[in-house]
Amino acid sequence: MTDLSQPVLGGVAPYLFVSNAATAAEFYARAFGAKEVARAPADPQGRLIHVHLVINGGSVMLSDPFPEHGSPLKEPQAFMLHLQVEGIDDAFQRAVDAGAQVTLPVQLMFWGDRYGQLRDPFGVAWSMGESQKKG
Repeated sequence: MTDLSQPVLGGVAPYLFVSNAATAAEFYARAFGAKEVARAPADPQGRLIHVHLVINGGSVMLSDPFPEHGSPLKEPQAFMLHLQVEGIDDAFQRAVDAGAQVTLPVQLMFWGDRYGQLRDPFGVAWSMGESQKKG
């Protein structure tokens, strides 16, 4: 898919530099139901400079590292991507079955949501929450 004119959704859209963006896009489709809406052609080394996904109604973009252009591969740190979902048990298990590692099992939290945390195979931390409030 090469239609790069797709609009970016959401207020803040993360742009992740990951080792093997094509494999990451496939993982995010399995784990989080990501839909790929755009992909730039690979460079001669097979690296992707842009993949646009929609996850849970918002845009997430991916790229392989391009250190020669100021985008080196570094271990993700000091951030987490959050998904507010319905049906957290199924959504969380889907991510685990796809290869995500549980870092905090789903549990009822003090603010009233059921909430859990995962780390994907690319080192990115994710959390999921489901409101327990009715109405």
